[in-house]
Amino acid sequence: MSEANRRNFIGRGVAVAAAATAAAVPGKAQEKATKKVIYRNGKKPEKTPLFNGTVSYGNLIFISGVGYHQEGDIKVHTKGVLDQIKRQLESVGSSMEKVLKCNVYLSDLKDYAGMNEIFQGSFGDEPPVRTTIAAAGGIPGNSLVEIDVIACI
Repeated sequence: MSEANRRNFIGRGVAVAAAATAAAVPGKAQEKATKKVIYRNGKKPEKTPLFNGTVSYGNLIFISGVGYHQEGDIKVHTKGVLDQIKRQLESVGSSMEKVLKCNVYLSDLKDYAGMNEIFQGSFGDEPPVRTTIAAAGGIPGNSLVEIDVIACI
């Protein structure tokens, strides 16, 4: 692919992504969507956090990577992570069925099949798009899996 064709292809992709984002915020085309941080205890921490766990933008919800930091195998960890994500989504008026994008990070790719056993059906009949990778060096906090999601309200 020539450099000009590559730039044109990338440019079209950016335009499509911008249009999809605008479409994901119905009724907000006239007004500016704003970022809203959702704090777990309901109030802003005194010290600036390293990152936020949940942020909304228009009608989109972004939940940062959730791990499971207790004993258990990949099935226990995956169930624990999905349960936490479900609670977070429901607390902001969304649900697992409204998840659009999901990233799964495994500590070891050998756990792929076990993770899939629990993952299957967790998002309803129409699962989100998903990317799964094995994280080099493992997952922080010794979790066997970490999952982040983007959902709509």
